[in-house]
Amino acid sequence: QVQLVESGGGLVQAGGSLTLSCAASGGTFSIYSMGWFRQAPGKEREFVAAISLSTGSSTYADAVKGRFTIARINAKSAVNLQMNSLKSEDTAVYYCAAGLFGRTSSSYPYWGQGTQVTVSS
Repeated sequence: QVQLVESGGGLVQAGGSLTLSCAASGGTFSIYSMGWFRQAPGKEREFVAAISLSTGSSTYADAVKGRFTIARINAKSAVNLQMNSLKSEDTAVYYCAAGLFGRTSSSYPYWGQGTQVTVSS
């Protein structure tokens, strides 16, 4: 059973930066990509970024393109999400996901518990 452990959330001022990390364990042979989704209060969960663990190809939501960077960590089943130039609208619970490569929740059978990111204006 794949387990995902996230870290790195917190409170930051607008314009600041945060790095989220996610590490997978158990059954990682079934993971082809890892990604991040987020859910703000009263809103549906939305795609943020994803990366293929084999090729390194990545994809981003338009809302974060140019500000966020997803990267693999040392060829392990782990990724970072570097978030720069944060805006108040980036405030959400961020979820790590693992599975197939895609931009929809249905591509990812494995999910982390979520980590809160709050951006103060």
